Amino acid sequence: MKSIHFLLAVLLLSTASSCKKFLDTHPTDVLVTTTYFTSEEQLNRGLLGVYDMLGKEQIYGDYMTWPINSSTDESYQAGNPSTGMRMYVYDPGNAQVAGFWRAIWQGISRANVLLASVNRPQMDETRRGIVKGETLFLRGYYYFLLAVNFGDVPIILDPVLSVDSVHIARAPLKEVYAQILQDMTEAEALLQTQTVTSLGYSGRISKTAVQGILARVCLTMAGYPLRDVARYQDALEWAQKVVQSGEHALNPDYSQVFINYAQDKYDVKESIWEIEFAGNGTGVFDESGRIGNNIGIKCASLEIGYSYASVNATNKLYKMYEAADLRRDWNCANYNYTGANNTYRKNNNLWELNIGKWRREYETLTPKNKNLTPQNFAVLRYADVLLMLAEAENELNGPTPLAIDAVNQVRRRGYGKLMSGDTSVSMPDLLPEQQSGKEALRQAIQDERSRELCFEALRKYDLIRWGIFISTMKTLADDINANAPASHKFTATAATNLSERHLLMPIPAHDMAVNRLLVQNPGW
Repeated sequence: MKSIHFLLAVLLLSTASSCKKFLDTHPTDVLVTTTYFTSEEQLNRGLLGVYDMLGKEQIYGDYMTWPINSSTDESYQAGNPSTGMRMYVYDPGNAQVAGFWRAIWQGISRANVLLASVNRPQMDETRRGIVKGETLFLRGYYYFLLAVNFGDVPIILDPVLSVDSVHIARAPLKEVYAQILQDMTEAEALLQTQTVTSLGYSGRISKTAVQGILARVCLTMAGYPLRDVARYQDALEWAQKVVQSGEHALNPDYSQVFINYAQDKYDVKESIWEIEFAGNGTGVFDESGRIGNNIGIKCASLEIGYSYASVNATNKLYKMYEAADLRRDWNCANYNYTGANNTYRKNNNLWELNIGKWRREYETLTPKNKNLTPQNFAVLRYADVLLMLAEAENELNGPTPLAIDAVNQVRRRGYGKLMSGDTSVSMPDLLPEQQSGKEALRQAIQDERSRELCFEALRKYDLIRWGIFISTMKTLADDINANAPASHKFTATAATNLSERHLLMPIPAHDMAVNRLLVQNPGW
Protein backbone atom coordinates (compact mmCIF):
# COMPACT_ATOMS: atom_id res chain seq x y z
CA MET A 1 0.00 0.00 0.00
CA LYS A 2 1.21 3.49 -0.74
CA SER A 3 1.79 5.59 2.34
CA ILE A 4 -1.22 7.70 3.30
CA HIS A 5 1.25 10.09 4.87
CA PHE A 6 2.54 10.88 1.38
CA LEU A 7 -0.93 11.80 0.20
CA LEU A 8 -1.80 13.77 3.30
CA ALA A 9 1.40 15.77 3.19
CA VAL A 10 1.03 16.64 -0.48
CA LEU A 11 -2.56 17.68 0.09
CA LEU A 12 -1.61 19.86 3.05
CA LEU A 13 1.17 21.49 1.06
CA SER A 14 -0.98 22.15 -1.99
CA THR A 15 -3.88 23.55 0.01
CA ALA A 16 -1.64 25.67 2.16
CA SER A 17 0.24 27.11 -0.78
CA SER A 18 -3.00 28.11 -2.54
CA CYS A 19 -4.87 29.43 0.49
CA LYS A 20 -5.91 33.10 0.29
CA LYS A 21 -7.47 35.51 2.72
CA PHE A 22 -11.21 34.87 3.03
CA LEU A 23 -13.31 37.81 4.27
CA ASP A 24 -11.44 39.30 7.25
CA THR A 25 -10.01 36.04 8.55
CA HIS A 26 -6.21 35.98 8.67
CA PRO A 27 -5.05 32.56 7.43
CA THR A 28 -2.67 30.56 9.59
CA ASP A 29 -1.67 27.95 7.01
CA VAL A 30 -0.07 30.03 4.25
CA LEU A 31 3.41 28.93 3.17
CA VAL A 32 5.43 32.13 3.56
CA THR A 33 9.14 31.42 3.35
CA THR A 34 10.03 33.89 6.10
CA THR A 35 7.69 32.33 8.66
CA TYR A 36 7.20 28.74 7.52
CA PHE A 37 9.55 25.74 7.76
CA THR A 38 10.10 26.34 11.47
CA SER A 39 9.56 22.70 12.45
CA GLU A 40 10.69 19.29 11.28
CA GLU A 41 7.11 18.45 10.31
CA GLN A 42 6.93 21.51 8.06
CA LEU A 43 10.25 20.62 6.43
CA ASN A 44 8.94 17.16 5.62
CA ARG A 45 5.78 18.63 4.13
CA GLY A 46 7.89 20.94 2.04
CA LEU A 47 10.03 18.02 0.84
CA LEU A 48 6.98 16.10 -0.30
CA GLY A 49 5.94 19.19 -2.22
CA VAL A 50 9.27 19.04 -4.08
CA TYR A 51 8.58 15.40 -4.98
CA ASP A 52 5.02 16.23 -5.97
CA MET A 53 5.90 18.04 -9.20
CA LEU A 54 7.40 14.89 -10.71
CA GLY A 55 3.99 13.25 -10.65
CA LYS A 56 2.17 16.10 -12.33
CA GLU A 57 0.66 15.53 -15.77
CA GLN A 58 3.29 17.83 -17.26
CA ILE A 59 6.18 15.57 -16.18
CA TYR A 60 5.82 11.86 -15.38
CA GLY A 61 2.05 11.93 -15.00
CA ASP A 62 1.75 11.97 -18.79
CA TYR A 63 4.13 14.14 -20.83
CA MET A 64 7.37 12.21 -20.27
CA THR A 65 5.77 8.90 -21.20
CA TRP A 66 3.56 10.09 -24.06
CA PRO A 67 4.05 13.31 -26.06
CA ILE A 68 7.76 13.79 -25.32
CA ASN A 69 9.19 10.28 -25.62
CA SER A 70 6.82 7.98 -27.49
CA SER A 71 7.90 8.60 -31.12
CA THR A 72 11.16 6.66 -31.37
CA ASP A 73 12.27 3.47 -33.07
CA GLU A 74 10.36 1.62 -30.32
CA SER A 75 6.91 3.14 -30.75
CA TYR A 76 4.71 5.19 -33.05
CA GLN A 77 1.51 7.21 -32.72
CA ALA A 78 -1.68 5.35 -33.59
CA GLY A 79 -4.27 7.20 -35.61
CA ASN A 80 -1.72 9.25 -37.58
CA PRO A 81 -2.08 12.67 -35.90
CA SER A 82 -0.85 15.51 -38.08
CA THR A 83 0.73 17.84 -35.52
CA GLY A 84 2.09 18.05 -32.00
CA MET A 85 5.17 17.00 -30.07
CA ARG A 86 4.35 13.37 -30.79
CA MET A 87 4.86 13.98 -34.52
CA TYR A 88 7.75 16.46 -34.25
CA VAL A 89 5.50 19.20 -35.60
CA TYR A 90 5.44 22.00 -33.03
CA ASP A 91 6.97 25.39 -32.26
CA PRO A 92 8.00 27.51 -29.25
CA GLY A 93 4.34 28.36 -28.66
CA ASN A 94 3.38 24.73 -28.03
CA ALA A 95 1.41 24.41 -24.77
CA GLN A 96 2.94 21.07 -23.81
CA VAL A 97 6.48 22.39 -24.22
CA ALA A 98 5.57 25.33 -22.01
CA GLY A 99 3.83 23.13 -19.45
CA PHE A 100 6.80 20.77 -19.22
CA TRP A 101 9.32 23.63 -18.85
CA ARG A 102 7.28 25.41 -16.18
CA ALA A 103 6.56 22.28 -14.15
CA ILE A 104 10.28 21.53 -13.94
CA TRP A 105 11.06 25.08 -12.90
CA GLN A 106 8.33 24.90 -10.28
CA GLY A 107 10.04 21.81 -8.86
CA ILE A 108 13.34 23.70 -8.76
CA SER A 109 11.67 26.67 -7.11
CA ARG A 110 10.18 24.48 -4.39
CA ALA A 111 13.56 22.89 -3.80
CA ASN A 112 15.29 26.28 -3.56
CA VAL A 113 12.76 27.54 -1.02
CA LEU A 114 13.18 24.43 1.10
CA LEU A 115 16.99 24.50 0.95
CA ALA A 116 16.97 28.16 2.00
CA SER A 117 15.04 27.16 5.13
CA VAL A 118 16.43 23.71 5.92
CA ASN A 119 18.63 24.95 8.78
CA ARG A 120 15.84 26.91 10.47
CA PRO A 121 14.09 24.28 12.65
CA GLN A 122 15.58 22.74 15.74
CA MET A 123 15.83 19.01 14.97
CA ASP A 124 18.11 16.00 14.86
CA GLU A 125 20.99 16.77 12.49
CA THR A 126 20.90 13.35 10.84
CA ARG A 127 17.24 13.79 9.93
CA ARG A 128 17.95 17.34 8.74
CA GLY A 129 20.70 15.96 6.54
CA ILE A 130 18.29 13.46 5.00
CA VAL A 131 15.78 16.18 4.12
CA LYS A 132 18.58 18.27 2.65
CA GLY A 133 19.99 15.31 0.75
CA GLU A 134 16.68 14.38 -0.85
CA THR A 135 15.99 17.99 -1.77
CA LEU A 136 19.43 18.51 -3.29
CA PHE A 137 19.04 15.35 -5.34
CA LEU A 138 15.62 16.37 -6.58
CA ARG A 139 16.87 19.82 -7.58
CA GLY A 140 19.71 18.15 -9.45
CA TYR A 141 17.28 15.78 -11.16
CA TYR A 142 15.00 18.62 -12.25
CA TYR A 143 18.05 20.32 -13.76
CA PHE A 144 18.96 17.05 -15.47
CA LEU A 145 15.51 17.00 -17.10
CA LEU A 146 16.12 20.55 -18.29
CA ALA A 147 19.60 19.72 -19.58
CA VAL A 148 18.62 16.72 -21.70
CA ASN A 149 15.53 18.43 -23.09
CA PHE A 150 16.54 22.09 -23.44
CA GLY A 151 20.35 22.20 -23.23
CA ASP A 152 21.78 25.42 -21.75
CA VAL A 153 19.48 26.83 -19.05
CA PRO A 154 19.71 29.46 -16.31
CA ILE A 155 21.12 28.20 -13.02
CA ILE A 156 18.99 29.48 -10.14
CA LEU A 157 19.92 28.23 -6.68
CA ASP A 158 18.06 30.67 -4.41
CA PRO A 159 14.39 31.61 -4.03
CA VAL A 160 13.32 34.23 -6.54
CA LEU A 161 11.82 36.98 -4.40
CA SER A 162 11.38 39.79 -6.93
CA VAL A 163 10.12 40.24 -10.48
CA ASP A 164 13.31 42.17 -11.08
CA SER A 165 15.20 38.87 -10.80
CA VAL A 166 13.67 37.17 -13.84
CA HIS A 167 16.27 38.26 -16.38
CA ILE A 168 18.86 35.48 -16.16
CA ALA A 169 21.01 34.22 -19.02
CA ARG A 170 21.37 30.58 -19.94
CA ALA A 171 24.44 28.92 -18.43
CA PRO A 172 26.55 26.70 -20.71
CA LEU A 173 25.55 23.05 -20.59
CA LYS A 174 28.86 22.07 -19.00
CA GLU A 175 28.12 24.37 -16.06
CA VAL A 176 24.59 23.01 -15.73
CA TYR A 177 25.95 19.48 -15.47
CA ALA A 178 28.59 20.61 -12.97
CA GLN A 179 25.75 21.88 -10.77
CA ILE A 180 23.81 18.63 -11.24
CA LEU A 181 26.84 16.62 -10.14
CA GLN A 182 27.44 18.92 -7.17
CA ASP A 183 23.85 18.60 -5.94
CA MET A 184 23.70 14.85 -6.43
CA THR A 185 27.10 13.97 -4.97
CA GLU A 186 26.37 16.08 -1.88
CA ALA A 187 23.02 14.31 -1.63
CA GLU A 188 24.70 10.89 -1.84
CA ALA A 189 26.96 11.79 1.09
CA LEU A 190 23.99 12.92 3.17
CA LEU A 191 21.89 9.81 2.43
CA GLN A 192 24.35 7.12 3.49
CA THR A 193 21.93 5.75 6.08
CA GLN A 194 18.83 5.97 3.88
CA THR A 195 18.66 2.66 2.04
CA VAL A 196 15.67 1.47 0.07
CA THR A 197 15.52 -1.57 2.37
CA SER A 198 15.23 0.63 5.45
CA LEU A 199 12.55 2.71 3.75
CA GLY A 200 10.62 -0.33 2.55
CA TYR A 201 9.40 1.42 -0.59
CA SER A 202 10.88 3.07 -3.67
CA GLY A 203 8.98 6.34 -3.76
CA ARG A 204 11.65 8.28 -1.87
CA ILE A 205 15.27 8.77 -2.76
CA SER A 206 17.69 6.27 -1.25
CA LYS A 207 21.47 6.14 -1.37
CA THR A 208 21.43 3.67 -4.27
CA ALA A 209 18.84 5.72 -6.17
CA VAL A 210 21.25 8.66 -6.13
CA GLN A 211 24.13 6.43 -7.21
CA GLY A 212 22.15 4.91 -10.06
CA ILE A 213 20.97 8.25 -11.39
CA LEU A 214 24.52 9.59 -11.11
CA ALA A 215 25.58 6.71 -13.39
CA ARG A 216 22.93 7.86 -15.88
CA VAL A 217 24.02 11.49 -15.64
CA CYS A 218 27.67 10.57 -16.20
CA LEU A 219 26.86 8.35 -19.19
CA THR A 220 24.88 11.24 -20.65
CA MET A 221 27.82 13.60 -20.14
CA ALA A 222 30.15 11.10 -21.83
CA GLY A 223 28.00 11.16 -24.96
CA TYR A 224 26.60 13.82 -27.27
CA PRO A 225 26.80 16.80 -27.00
CA LEU A 226 29.43 17.19 -24.24
CA ARG A 227 31.42 14.05 -25.12
CA ASP A 228 33.22 14.22 -21.78
CA VAL A 229 34.52 10.65 -22.12
CA ALA A 230 36.26 10.79 -18.75
CA ARG A 231 32.77 10.41 -17.29
CA TYR A 232 32.62 6.75 -18.36
CA GLN A 233 34.85 5.96 -15.39
CA ASP A 234 32.53 7.87 -13.05
CA ALA A 235 29.49 6.11 -14.50
CA LEU A 236 31.12 2.73 -13.95
CA GLU A 237 32.01 3.52 -10.36
CA TRP A 238 28.52 4.77 -9.51
CA ALA A 239 26.87 1.74 -11.10
CA GLN A 240 29.25 -0.58 -9.26
CA LYS A 241 28.32 1.07 -5.97
CA VAL A 242 24.69 0.10 -6.58
CA VAL A 243 25.62 -3.49 -7.42
CA GLN A 244 28.06 -3.83 -4.53
CA SER A 245 25.53 -2.46 -2.03
CA GLY A 246 23.71 -5.79 -2.03
CA GLU A 247 20.44 -3.85 -1.87
CA HIS A 248 19.19 -4.86 -5.30
CA ALA A 249 18.56 -7.82 -7.56
CA LEU A 250 16.50 -8.64 -10.63
CA ASN A 251 12.99 -9.95 -10.10
CA PRO A 252 13.04 -13.44 -11.69
CA ASP A 253 9.74 -12.65 -13.47
CA TYR A 254 9.92 -9.68 -15.88
CA SER A 255 6.15 -9.25 -16.11
CA GLN A 256 5.76 -9.23 -12.33
CA VAL A 257 7.83 -6.05 -12.16
CA PHE A 258 5.05 -4.17 -13.93
CA ILE A 259 2.17 -6.03 -12.33
CA ASN A 260 3.56 -4.80 -9.01
CA TYR A 261 3.33 -1.18 -10.20
CA ALA A 262 -0.34 -1.74 -11.05
CA GLN A 263 -1.15 -3.38 -7.72
CA ASP A 264 0.56 -1.05 -5.25
CA LYS A 265 3.22 -3.61 -4.40
CA TYR A 266 6.79 -2.54 -3.74
CA ASP A 267 9.71 -4.59 -5.01
CA VAL A 268 12.65 -2.63 -3.63
CA LYS A 269 15.14 -5.12 -5.07
CA GLU A 270 14.29 -4.40 -8.71
CA SER A 271 12.62 -1.00 -8.49
CA ILE A 272 15.17 1.48 -7.18
CA TRP A 273 13.18 4.68 -7.71
CA GLU A 274 9.61 5.07 -8.88
CA ILE A 275 7.17 7.94 -9.22
CA GLU A 276 4.20 7.22 -6.99
CA PHE A 277 0.64 7.56 -8.19
CA ALA A 278 -2.47 6.77 -6.19
CA GLY A 279 -6.22 7.12 -6.38
CA ASN A 280 -8.82 6.93 -9.12
CA GLY A 281 -9.92 10.54 -9.41
CA THR A 282 -12.48 10.30 -6.62
CA GLY A 283 -12.34 11.30 -2.98
CA VAL A 284 -10.19 13.85 -1.21
CA PHE A 285 -6.79 12.18 -1.59
CA ASP A 286 -5.85 11.73 -5.22
CA GLU A 287 -2.44 11.62 -6.83
CA SER A 288 -3.33 9.64 -9.94
CA GLY A 289 -1.54 9.62 -13.29
CA ARG A 290 -2.14 8.18 -16.74
CA ILE A 291 0.29 5.26 -16.82
CA GLY A 292 -1.43 2.50 -18.81
CA ASN A 293 -4.15 4.82 -20.07
CA ASN A 294 -2.75 6.61 -23.11
CA ILE A 295 -0.12 3.94 -23.55
CA GLY A 296 -1.69 0.55 -22.97
CA ILE A 297 -3.77 -2.27 -24.44
CA LYS A 298 -6.80 -1.04 -26.38
CA CYS A 299 -9.89 -1.42 -24.21
CA ALA A 300 -13.10 0.58 -23.73
CA SER A 301 -14.22 -1.26 -20.60
CA LEU A 302 -14.00 0.54 -17.27
CA GLU A 303 -14.13 -2.79 -15.49
CA ILE A 304 -11.10 -4.19 -17.32
CA GLY A 305 -9.36 -0.84 -17.52
CA TYR A 306 -9.92 1.82 -20.15
CA SER A 307 -6.99 2.48 -22.48
CA TYR A 308 -6.83 4.60 -25.63
CA ALA A 309 -3.79 2.71 -27.00
CA SER A 310 -2.59 6.01 -28.45
CA VAL A 311 0.85 4.49 -29.03
CA ASN A 312 1.84 1.17 -30.58
CA ALA A 313 5.06 -0.83 -30.64
CA THR A 314 7.05 -0.61 -33.85
CA ASN A 315 7.59 -3.64 -36.02
CA LYS A 316 11.31 -3.02 -35.56
CA LEU A 317 11.06 -3.50 -31.80
CA TYR A 318 9.03 -6.68 -32.17
CA LYS A 319 11.62 -8.17 -34.53
CA MET A 320 14.46 -7.34 -32.11
CA TYR A 321 13.21 -10.11 -29.81
CA GLU A 322 13.70 -13.82 -30.29
CA ALA A 323 10.60 -15.97 -29.95
CA ALA A 324 11.82 -17.40 -26.64
CA ASP A 325 12.29 -13.95 -25.12
CA LEU A 326 9.36 -13.56 -22.70
CA ARG A 327 9.67 -9.78 -22.83
CA ARG A 328 8.45 -9.66 -26.43
CA ASP A 329 4.82 -10.61 -25.92
CA TRP A 330 4.64 -8.68 -22.66
CA ASN A 331 5.89 -5.42 -24.13
CA CYS A 332 4.36 -5.87 -27.61
CA ALA A 333 0.90 -7.09 -26.66
CA ASN A 334 -0.49 -9.69 -29.04
CA TYR A 335 -4.11 -9.07 -28.03
CA ASN A 336 -6.60 -6.32 -27.20
CA TYR A 337 -10.25 -5.90 -26.30
CA THR A 338 -12.73 -5.09 -29.03
CA GLY A 339 -16.41 -4.80 -29.87
CA ALA A 340 -19.38 -3.71 -27.82
CA ASN A 341 -18.57 -6.27 -25.14
CA ASN A 342 -14.83 -5.58 -25.08
CA THR A 343 -14.08 -9.15 -26.06
CA TYR A 344 -10.54 -10.48 -25.80
CA ARG A 345 -9.14 -10.61 -29.33
CA LYS A 346 -5.88 -12.14 -30.48
CA ASN A 347 -3.94 -9.69 -32.63
CA ASN A 348 -1.61 -11.12 -35.26
CA ASN A 349 -0.93 -7.83 -37.05
CA LEU A 350 2.73 -7.26 -36.23
CA TRP A 351 2.50 -3.68 -37.51
CA GLU A 352 -0.23 -2.79 -35.01
CA LEU A 353 0.70 -4.23 -31.62
CA ASN A 354 -0.43 -2.29 -28.56
CA ILE A 355 2.03 -1.57 -25.77
CA GLY A 356 1.52 -4.11 -23.00
CA LYS A 357 4.08 -3.03 -20.42
CA TRP A 358 1.46 -1.37 -18.18
CA ARG A 359 -1.75 -3.41 -18.15
CA ARG A 360 -4.81 -1.93 -16.50
CA GLU A 361 -6.44 -5.34 -16.15
CA TYR A 362 -4.10 -5.96 -13.19
CA GLU A 363 -5.15 -2.86 -11.24
CA THR A 364 -6.81 -3.73 -7.95
CA LEU A 365 -8.17 -0.29 -7.05
CA THR A 366 -11.85 0.00 -7.96
CA PRO A 367 -13.85 1.57 -9.40
CA LYS A 368 -11.41 2.18 -12.23
CA ASN A 369 -11.33 5.64 -13.74
CA LYS A 370 -11.54 6.07 -17.50
CA ASN A 371 -8.54 8.39 -17.74
CA LEU A 372 -6.66 8.19 -14.44
CA THR A 373 -4.68 5.30 -13.01
CA PRO A 374 -2.86 4.50 -9.74
CA GLN A 375 0.06 2.75 -11.47
CA ASN A 376 3.56 3.76 -10.41
CA PHE A 377 6.25 4.54 -12.97
CA ALA A 378 9.84 3.39 -12.63
CA VAL A 379 12.48 6.05 -13.17
CA LEU A 380 15.28 3.64 -12.29
CA ARG A 381 15.31 -0.17 -12.25
CA TYR A 382 18.17 -2.50 -11.38
CA ALA A 383 18.21 -3.87 -14.92
CA ASP A 384 19.06 -0.37 -16.13
CA VAL A 385 21.95 -0.17 -13.66
CA LEU A 386 23.37 -3.47 -14.94
CA LEU A 387 23.18 -2.28 -18.53
CA MET A 388 24.75 1.08 -17.65
CA LEU A 389 27.55 -0.75 -15.86
CA ALA A 390 28.10 -2.92 -18.94
CA GLU A 391 28.12 0.10 -21.25
CA ALA A 392 30.59 2.10 -19.18
CA GLU A 393 32.89 -0.91 -18.71
CA ASN A 394 32.82 -1.69 -22.43
CA GLU A 395 33.62 1.89 -23.41
CA LEU A 396 36.56 1.88 -21.00
CA ASN A 397 37.95 -1.64 -21.35
CA GLY A 398 36.07 -3.44 -24.11
CA PRO A 399 34.05 -6.67 -23.72
CA THR A 400 35.39 -7.80 -20.35
CA PRO A 401 33.75 -10.55 -18.27
CA LEU A 402 32.31 -7.81 -16.04
CA ALA A 403 30.49 -6.15 -18.93
CA ILE A 404 29.36 -9.41 -20.52
CA ASP A 405 28.03 -10.86 -17.26
CA ALA A 406 25.97 -7.73 -16.55
CA VAL A 407 24.25 -8.00 -19.94
CA ASN A 408 23.74 -11.73 -19.59
CA GLN A 409 21.99 -11.30 -16.24
CA VAL A 410 19.40 -9.09 -17.92
CA ARG A 411 19.06 -11.45 -20.88
CA ARG A 412 18.64 -14.53 -18.70
CA ARG A 413 15.82 -12.89 -16.76
CA GLY A 414 14.18 -11.93 -20.06
CA TYR A 415 14.10 -15.59 -21.07
CA GLY A 416 12.85 -16.74 -17.67
CA LYS A 417 16.14 -18.44 -16.84
CA LEU A 418 17.65 -16.11 -14.29
CA MET A 419 17.37 -18.64 -11.46
CA SER A 420 18.06 -21.76 -13.50
CA GLY A 421 20.63 -23.96 -11.81
CA ASP A 422 20.54 -26.55 -14.58
CA THR A 423 23.73 -26.13 -16.56
CA SER A 424 22.25 -28.29 -19.32
CA VAL A 425 19.72 -25.58 -20.05
CA SER A 426 20.79 -23.44 -22.97
CA MET A 427 21.24 -19.94 -21.66
CA PRO A 428 20.32 -16.92 -23.82
CA ASP A 429 23.73 -15.36 -23.30
CA LEU A 430 25.45 -13.03 -25.73
CA LEU A 431 26.75 -14.78 -28.83
CA PRO A 432 30.51 -14.98 -29.46
CA GLU A 433 30.26 -12.44 -32.28
CA GLN A 434 28.55 -9.99 -29.91
CA GLN A 435 31.57 -10.23 -27.60
CA SER A 436 34.17 -9.93 -30.36
CA GLY A 437 35.07 -6.30 -29.73
CA LYS A 438 34.00 -2.98 -28.29
CA GLU A 439 31.80 -2.02 -31.24
CA ALA A 440 30.04 -5.38 -31.32
CA LEU A 441 29.25 -5.29 -27.62
CA ARG A 442 28.22 -1.63 -27.86
CA GLN A 443 25.59 -2.57 -30.44
CA ALA A 444 24.45 -5.52 -28.34
CA ILE A 445 24.02 -3.27 -25.29
CA GLN A 446 22.12 -0.65 -27.29
CA ASP A 447 19.73 -3.33 -28.55
CA GLU A 448 19.37 -4.89 -25.11
CA ARG A 449 18.45 -1.54 -23.58
CA SER A 450 15.57 -1.30 -26.03
CA ARG A 451 14.36 -4.84 -25.39
CA GLU A 452 14.51 -4.38 -21.62
CA LEU A 453 13.63 -0.70 -21.08
CA CYS A 454 11.32 0.10 -23.99
CA PHE A 455 8.64 2.74 -23.35
CA GLU A 456 10.23 3.81 -20.04
CA ALA A 457 11.04 7.34 -21.31
CA LEU A 458 14.70 6.50 -21.93
CA ARG A 459 15.11 5.55 -25.60
CA LYS A 460 15.15 9.02 -27.16
CA TYR A 461 17.75 10.25 -24.69
CA ASP A 462 19.83 7.10 -25.25
CA LEU A 463 19.79 7.59 -29.02
CA ILE A 464 20.71 11.25 -28.65
CA ARG A 465 23.65 10.65 -26.31
CA TRP A 466 24.90 7.88 -28.64
CA GLY A 467 24.77 10.41 -31.48
CA ILE A 468 22.47 8.22 -33.61
CA PHE A 469 18.97 9.61 -33.04
CA ILE A 470 18.50 11.17 -36.48
CA SER A 471 20.16 8.35 -38.42
CA THR A 472 18.25 5.66 -36.50
CA MET A 473 14.92 7.33 -37.15
CA LYS A 474 15.65 7.89 -40.84
CA THR A 475 16.60 4.23 -41.22
CA LEU A 476 13.34 3.33 -39.47
CA ALA A 477 11.39 5.47 -41.94
CA ASP A 478 13.15 3.83 -44.89
CA ASP A 479 12.28 0.37 -43.55
CA ILE A 480 8.65 1.30 -43.02
CA ASN A 481 8.31 2.83 -46.47
CA ALA A 482 9.89 -0.25 -48.05
CA ASN A 483 8.20 -3.01 -46.06
CA ALA A 484 5.06 -1.85 -44.25
CA PRO A 485 1.64 -2.52 -45.74
CA ALA A 486 0.04 0.53 -47.35
CA SER A 487 -2.26 0.95 -44.35
CA HIS A 488 0.72 1.40 -42.04
CA LYS A 489 3.18 3.47 -44.03
CA PHE A 490 1.96 6.45 -42.00
CA THR A 491 3.97 5.07 -39.08
CA ALA A 492 7.03 6.64 -40.73
CA THR A 493 5.58 10.16 -40.45
CA ALA A 494 7.19 11.20 -37.15
CA ALA A 495 10.58 9.90 -38.24
CA THR A 496 10.23 11.73 -41.54
CA ASN A 497 9.38 14.98 -39.75
CA LEU A 498 12.37 14.70 -37.43
CA SER A 499 15.30 17.07 -37.96
CA GLU A 500 18.40 18.27 -36.12
CA ARG A 501 16.50 20.96 -34.27
CA HIS A 502 14.51 18.27 -32.43
CA LEU A 503 17.60 17.19 -30.52
CA LEU A 504 16.47 19.93 -28.12
CA MET A 505 13.08 21.45 -27.41
CA PRO A 506 12.56 25.16 -27.98
CA ILE A 507 12.54 27.56 -25.07
CA PRO A 508 8.84 28.45 -24.66
CA ALA A 509 7.84 31.66 -26.43
CA HIS A 510 6.31 33.18 -23.30
CA ASP A 511 9.52 32.74 -21.32
CA MET A 512 11.56 34.17 -24.17
CA ALA A 513 9.39 37.29 -23.95
CA VAL A 514 9.57 37.56 -20.16
CA ASN A 515 13.30 36.88 -19.74
CA ARG A 516 15.11 39.21 -22.12
CA LEU A 517 18.44 37.41 -21.62
CA LEU A 518 17.25 34.04 -22.96
CA VAL A 519 18.50 32.95 -26.38
CA GLN A 520 16.49 30.44 -28.44
CA ASN A 521 17.78 26.97 -29.29
CA PRO A 522 19.11 26.38 -32.84
CA GLY A 523 16.49 25.92 -35.53
CA TRP A 524 13.60 27.30 -33.52
